[in-house]
Amino acid sequence: QVQLVESGGGLVQPGGSLRLSCAASGRTLAIGWFRQAPGKEREGVSCISSSNGSTKYADSVKGRFTISRDNTKNTVYLQMNSLKPEDTAVYFCAGDPWHRDYRLLNPGYFNSWGQGTQVTVSS
Repeated sequence: QVQLVESGGGLVQPGGSLRLSCAASGRTLAIGWFRQAPGKEREGVSCISSSNGSTKYADSVKGRFTISRDNTKNTVYLQMNSLKPEDTAVYFCAGDPWHRDYRLLNPGYFNSWGQGTQVTVSS
């Protein structure tokens, strides 16, 4: 299984931006970003295919977040703009999807997970 390490989280004011990084130890079919707020279930944010770069976004982040990849570095980025307090959560990246419908952003469709990075949006 691929090993994943997230970085880039922090405290930002509403309307601000952050860029998260997910460094993978090797190749994986796709990388997904998920988040989990206190007391809530883990939810899908975005994913990107390693082969053709196709992307998928949750409705809640469309137009504000952008996922991208650098295959030479085995790294995936999540650029988050116009951040809102409701974006506050621990953000995880995931790899090794086992289900062909991984683009549905179901956390159960991914086998490998990073340790997470905290994103707090507050004034």
